[in-house]
Amino acid sequence: MYFSGVFIGIVAFLCIGVFHPIVIKAEYYFTYKIWPVFAVLGSAFILGALFFENIVLSACCAVVGISFLWSIKELFEQEKRVEKGWFPKNPKRK
Repeated sequence: MYFSGVFIGIVAFLCIGVFHPIVIKAEYYFTYKIWPVFAVLGSAFILGALFFENIVLSACCAVVGISFLWSIKELFEQEKRVEKGWFPKNPKRK
């Protein structure tokens, strides 16, 4: 039996679970303007995936990279959710 696909699926599932609170906290403390950090990290992980010979490690690295890039969209949407009152706004920001 080969468990590589199942392992990659678990990594993808965990990335979704981990990046959800990261997006919320990043928007709370830094606003959506932190998106370039997510872009650089996402690009770095995707680029890094090209250099791993191990397919599982390469795929997991790519999943993390894509999760960073998808989080950019979520940062902008999180700002809208804060404006609607669905999430708390940082009182220290204007």
